[in-house]
Parts: sequence; structure tokens; C-alpha cells
Amino acid sequence: MTSAQALLAKRENLVEAAVTVDAVGEHASLKHHLLGPSLTKAGQDAVDQKKVSEIIYNASKGSKFFNNEEVKDKNLTHKIERILARKAQLEKVDLASDLRRADECIAELELTRDLTQTVVHVDCDAFYAAVEELDRPELKHVPMAVGKGVLTTCNYHARKFGCRSGMAGFVAMKLCPQLICLPLNFRKYTAKAQEVRAIFATYDPRFESASMDEAYLNITEYCEDNDIDPEEAVTQLRNEVFEKAQITVSAGIGPNGKIAKICSNRNKPNGQFRVPNDRATVLTFMRDLPTRKVNGVGRVFERELDAIGVKTCGDIYSQRAYLSKLFGEKAFHFLINCYLGLGRTKVQPAEAHERKSVGTESTFRDMSNKQELREKLRWIAEELEKDLARTQFKGRTLVLKIKLHTYEVLTRQVIPPKAVHLAEDLYTYALPMFTKLEKEIPGMRLRLMGLRVTHLVSMKKCGIDFFGMAKRTSSTDSDTGTKRKALAEEDDGGDWEVWPDEEFEEAARQERQDEMNEIENLSQEAFEEANRRRKHGKEILPNPKLEDHTPKEALWDCPICSRPVAANDKDFNDHIDYCLSKQTIKEAVKSTPSTSMKAPSTGDAKKRRLFFGS
Repeated sequence: MTSAQALLAKRENLVEAAVTVDAVGEHASLKHHLLGPSLTKAGQDAVDQKKVSEIIYNASKGSKFFNNEEVKDKNLTHKIERILARKAQLEKVDLASDLRRADECIAELELTRDLTQTVVHVDCDAFYAAVEELDRPELKHVPMAVGKGVLTTCNYHARKFGCRSGMAGFVAMKLCPQLICLPLNFRKYTAKAQEVRAIFATYDPRFESASMDEAYLNITEYCEDNDIDPEEAVTQLRNEVFEKAQITVSAGIGPNGKIAKICSNRNKPNGQFRVPNDRATVLTFMRDLPTRKVNGVGRVFERELDAIGVKTCGDIYSQRAYLSKLFGEKAFHFLINCYLGLGRTKVQPAEAHERKSVGTESTFRDMSNKQELREKLRWIAEELEKDLARTQFKGRTLVLKIKLHTYEVLTRQVIPPKAVHLAEDLYTYALPMFTKLEKEIPGMRLRLMGLRVTHLVSMKKCGIDFFGMAKRTSSTDSDTGTKRKALAEEDDGGDWEVWPDEEFEEAARQERQDEMNEIENLSQEAFEEANRRRKHGKEILPNPKLEDHTPKEALWDCPICSRPVAANDKDFNDHIDYCLSKQTIKEAVKSTPSTSMKAPSTGDAKKRRLFFGS
């Protein structure tokens, strides 16, 4: 090779290298995005995330999923550019009033700080994997995961290779070729979850399930009644779970739910961490905490905050004057609460929350045949009828959701003339919306379809007797009636404590759910598994009832009105005399001639007021 040829080859290599660098820079944010929503899961700290992102990038490049993620990443980049342009404009104007308003908000929120409660967030360690390992102990010492098309969880040996929930199975196999993947078995997981939940109920009967394998408990009353330190109580709880259910749990302890949730991820697996109920300690803890560690901050919001210089919760304070103008009022209040380390302290069963909607959806391979799509719609209507029967709701609004083969999601809704819950009605009112979409999108190809009802109406029947009194329930149906519940009802009517966190936490959950839905389409298998996961994975069962060993007051049922009365002769006889006197009056009224029952149309007002007829 001549020197000229060598020089030319060198230049070509330099150009090629420059192009490669530009491409890498262009897709840097996309590669980070492709790491998925569970990047902050425990067991990932020592993993080379750059290597993982390269494998995911190369494995998915060229797929519809990749193209869709690339579009979303570019849209987010443009949105961030607009946010930065807006911030540059704001920096040129006087924001004294916004700064003052932010400081007033901080002062007002500070007054709401409650350091009297102890909230615990308990999270089962790699729950599905741990349950599978009970049946196959040999899997405890090798990398294993649950889920075929997409991993729902994996043990800590697998996490060392970069495997995690929400990852496509074939990508996980590239990271860890020796990975063992098992199919989902929700019946097994639900049974084990019930064992664990029964233990939770002994520490807080009104604990709140966040999912099948995690819960919030308020142990303030338990610690007071048993004269025990919170850390000692949680250690005792964790040991009890391990002894009775043979799985380990990790826990976070704090003055509110937000901090407890963050703490539960600190010493995983099989550990616990506490932030004491002290204002200065809470502020210090939050100051250096990356925003992504807060439940409610997903990948998108993290990137937007990072762009304006908010990397930790402590950074929120310096940017407080800009937040409402850049992200809106709800985000402003959410972030200020994060900076202060404030969160809700009241915990109540998940079933006590007001339900907003009931829905079901199904993922499938690209489908365009009109008859097959209608059969799928009818099947979804039948599945939704089952869910509505189980939850005892019907809905005034019906929502149809579809996902095109291009991953574009469209929704349509209709308000039927009556609240609906039967499959035939659901299908009948959904079909016109679907037909209209077919006309709007010629050759429509779908990969997901779903139905949801909102503006719910309960179908539960109240236990009301003839006299309008609530019927007496059996001891198995009665609530445990803890002091905390009674106090809550006395103080605020039992209202649920509303925090701005809830909307952001739900958005983050939806982001994770959407990621799971989309990443599974990288795989050519396990569509039914994906649908089972979506249907059962978020199921939250009612809290188990504790046996009440306190002696019950003896009651006798009145033979006239059937209401329970204290079981002693005097009270029982007095009550019967009262009922008989009422019955005598009723019979006398009924036997009175109808002509005498007409109210006087004239005469003085006093006579009309004293008239008892109807």
C-alpha cells in the first residue's frame, strides 16, 4: 500500500469513526431509555448499564418497538428543548412573586408535617422467583427468572447480569445465556401472598396492599400497645414472615408512606432501613436523594427535571420559582412535597379506595381480519362482564382502546342510555365505535384491544331491614374496629387522605405497564402469558379478617321487629312493649275508615300539623 493509499484509508476510518460517534451521541438518550422502567430495582448497582443498553439497543434495532421508542425519544427531546427555551425566557423576567409564592407554599406545607406516625413499606424480595424456588430449591443458587416472553421478576443471581423485570426474554438470554425462565403460576403466587398478608394483618389490620407482593402498614398503634420500638417490630415481622411463609421481605420505616417506600429499597434483599421521625433527618435524607428514587418520578419526568438542573430532591429548592410555569401546578406541589419529604401517613385497605374504572385488555399478534377482530371484541366484553360481576360494578361510560400495529394507541368512548355490565350490552355499544375506527383507518391492523367502564355504579345490596335499620352482620363480616379506625372516623369522617403524589405514582405505574406491554412484543411468544400477567398481576385481594377473641355481648332478636336487643329480661321486655305499642298504633291506623284518613283541606294550620294520616 502506497503512502497516499494509507493516508486515504486513514481519512476514511476517521470519517467512519466520526459518523459512529455522532450516531452514538444521537442515540445516547434512546439507549438510556431502552434500559427500561425498572432500572432502579435492587441488585443493579454493580451492573455495567452501558453494556446492557448496547445489547438491548442492538437486539431491538429495526423492530417496530425500536422505531416507536425512537419516535418517543425524539418527541421527548423536542419537548425538553421547549422547556429549556421557556426557562431561558423566564430567567430574563422578574420572578420575585413566583419565588415568594413558592416560599409561602413551603411554609404552609411545613405546617402539615406529621411526625407522630410510623409507616412501614414491606416488599417481598423477588416474590414470584422466591415462590418458585420453594418448589425447586436448586434454583436458589443459579440465575433464574419468571416469565417467558417478558420477565416479570428474576432472582438476585440473575440481576447481577443486568436481567430485571420488564425485560424481553430473548434480551435477558443474551445478557445471561444460562438464565432459567419459568412460566407464570398466579394461583401459586396468590396463595403465598395470602399467607404473608395474614401476618401483616396482625400488625395493622387495615394495612394497604400496593400490589400482590408489597404493602403499607401503620404500626404506630401496634408499637404503643406492645411497648416496642418500630425497628424491633419490623424485624419481628420480617422474621415471622420467613418462619411461616419461607420467603424474605425487605422493609422501609419512616414518618410517612413516601419515605417508607424509598427506604424499603435501601437494604434489599432481606433487610430494612429507617429514617427517624425527625424533621432535620428527613430533610437531609431527601436532599441528596436522586429524583428517580421517588415513587412517581419515571424516566420521562426524570429527564425533564435533569435538563433544568434538578438531579436530586435537594435541587428542587433552587429551581422552585420555575417549577409551576414549566411543569404545572400539580407537578409543582408534588416536587415541593418531595423536597420537604412529606407524604401521607394514613393507611387503609386497598378495597376502601374509591374505584374509578374496571377494564380488561388483550394483546395478540397483528390482526386485521374483520370477523376475527369482532370475535376478539366480543371475547373482551365477556371477560369484562366477569370482572364487573366480581367487583359488583356497572359503568355509565364505556371506553374502547386499541393499539395499531404501529404501536399508536387510540381510545373512543360512549355514554350508553343506561349503566352497563352485561357482555351483550358492552359489545353492542362498543361495536359502533369500533366500526367507525375501521372506516377512519382503512386496512386497520391491531395488536391490542381493550374495554373499560368508568363513572361506576355499585351493584352491592345494602343490608337494610324493613324499618330502615342496617341488619346485624356475622362476626366474620364485621371489621376489627381498631382504635385508629375509630379515631380516623371521628376526626375526619373516614375520608381518604389526598396527596398530590397519587396522580404521579399512578402515571409512573402506567409508564411501567406500558413498557411491559410494548417490550413483550419484541418476543414472538407468550402472548397468553402476557394477558394473564396483565389480568392477574395487579389483582389486590381484600385484607384478611382477624379472629376477634374478645367476648361478644349476648343479644336476643326481637320477635316483632327482628332487631338485636341486649340479652337481659328488663331491656328485652321494655323493647317488646315499645314494639307492641307501635304495632297497636299501626293496626289502629289501618282499621280506620279511609274517609277519615283524608287530611283537612281547610281549617287552622295547627289541626293540619297534628294530622298523622297519609
